[in-house]
Amino acid sequence: MKKKPFYTFLATAVFATALVACNGGDTDTSTDDEGSEGGETGEVEGGNVNLAMFSPPDNLFNPIFYTSLYDAHILDITHESLVQQNEEFEFIPELAEDWEFNDDNTELTYYLREDVKWHDGEDFTADDVVFTFTAMADPDYAGAGGIRQNYVNTLTGYEEYVNGEADTFAGVEKVDEYTVKFIFDTPSVKALADTAMAILPEHVFADVEVGDMASHSASINPGEIIGTGPFQLTEALENEQYVLTANEDYYLGAPKLESITWNIVSASVAAGMLEQGELDYVPRDFPAADVATIEGNDSLTIEEQPQLGYQYLGFKVNHGPNDQLTDRDSWEPNEKLQDVEFRQAIVHAIDRQSFVDGFLRGHGEVLDAPFPEASWAYNPDAVEGLAYDPELAEQKLADAGYEDVDGDGFVEDPDGNDLVINVDYPVGNPVREQVAPVIKEQLEAVGIQVNLNTPREAPAHFDLIEQNDNDLDLFLAGWSLSSGDPDPWPINGGTAGYNYSRFYDEAQEELLEEAVDPELAFDNQEFRREKYGEWAQLYIDNAYTVPLYAESEIHVFNNRVQGLTIKPFTFKDDTHEWYLSE
Repeated sequence: MKKKPFYTFLATAVFATALVACNGGDTDTSTDDEGSEGGETGEVEGGNVNLAMFSPPDNLFNPIFYTSLYDAHILDITHESLVQQNEEFEFIPELAEDWEFNDDNTELTYYLREDVKWHDGEDFTADDVVFTFTAMADPDYAGAGGIRQNYVNTLTGYEEYVNGEADTFAGVEKVDEYTVKFIFDTPSVKALADTAMAILPEHVFADVEVGDMASHSASINPGEIIGTGPFQLTEALENEQYVLTANEDYYLGAPKLESITWNIVSASVAAGMLEQGELDYVPRDFPAADVATIEGNDSLTIEEQPQLGYQYLGFKVNHGPNDQLTDRDSWEPNEKLQDVEFRQAIVHAIDRQSFVDGFLRGHGEVLDAPFPEASWAYNPDAVEGLAYDPELAEQKLADAGYEDVDGDGFVEDPDGNDLVINVDYPVGNPVREQVAPVIKEQLEAVGIQVNLNTPREAPAHFDLIEQNDNDLDLFLAGWSLSSGDPDPWPINGGTAGYNYSRFYDEAQEELLEEAVDPELAFDNQEFRREKYGEWAQLYIDNAYTVPLYAESEIHVFNNRVQGLTIKPFTFKDDTHEWYLSE
């Protein structure tokens, strides 16, 4: 008699849950409360707001080198870009007060604000913009761990500069002290999105080799990390607490708070800490399973919306040397995962809806393609997914020659060799931690033997993935589409830094190129949506990675925290307007 699988009890089990995507809804939420102190609106002067994140940062606070969402939680408050976006995803001014394209859309000129200063009092100028983008085109950038080449590789002169054939990068040009021009080989449909990169201070890094920038103290140490944002990272108890202090000289006005403190806490205690006043705000990732426990608390507000992020199961189709992660000629096939029928069988064996219904309590959705509902590229009618079907999974295994030769309940490979699939996942995200053993059970239920490795801290887990550990087969991770543009190339392109599966398909690559071809796609969102739909079907059929679920963003904050603006893709804009009321 077969044991009833554990996952069938998901709908009634109780787990603390949270979703964290690594790398955002249609509401703008601002609160307004009148109190008894601090003036007409009850505003308290100064004060600190305690925020929670459930995994620690990698402690790499450099906008062009960080890879973790948790570092971004801090950088998005300390550093700024030339432009930002409003609630409708339209670009609006930030460090640039205006911009214009030339007649053929090959040049984008930004006119910078002239009242912006860095945290150390130095002026922000066009030199900083040129320095930032030139650093990402540097020949040593990729070798130092940089993965944002897609922000610069469409600019004029990139190939010459990155290959050491030119002394200057022609793609970004200082026109005058407060004017900078970006020059593209051809019109770019993502010009504004690709130039929205957070800016580095040239005067801090001018004498630092790009290859040494990520390990420099100005990328790591509180107090030395210099941005233009409303707060500066001034104190840190590594992996426990990060204190951001108000930038009194902020160009939009001194922040109303004295400080914002990020606290690294377990998701399982977040609700209790909110109710006890130890936390003021759990943004984005409040555990879905705990929503019901706080719904009657009149001192807390709950805001929920779709997000741009999702969780996925990646297949390490190819491995590669650690120093040539994006060189396809250096990839080494993972023989366990070369058969697409075998990969599809894995997908058919996983009951993704049970994760949404059970662990997320319905606060999310199953995705077949990597475009969550919050994105304009979301188009579920354009694709046919690989549905949960364990019988079909078993049939695909048999058709591909995977049989249980020795009668132990697990299939051998077509050559009769033992087959064990390694699965790795990180700690810090309770949903992922609960999903991992269920995936093992579901795969083993169709005859695929799984070795579920002991979870690691998130930084160590992603280091393992990036370094192409040869024992790695399947891995759990998260991703969030850029709010500027949903182009999936950064995680799926053949030479993309985040292409951890090391998978390449020529037809997929061509569709991704067509979707951003300026002659076809410029100012034509419907065309791009159609192309991404075609691409998504190939993505599904090739089964080199599978979206598991997209959780709703759940924000919970104490009512005394005022001035919040929760956009579909961020809650960290306008933090200078946050304040406490009594």
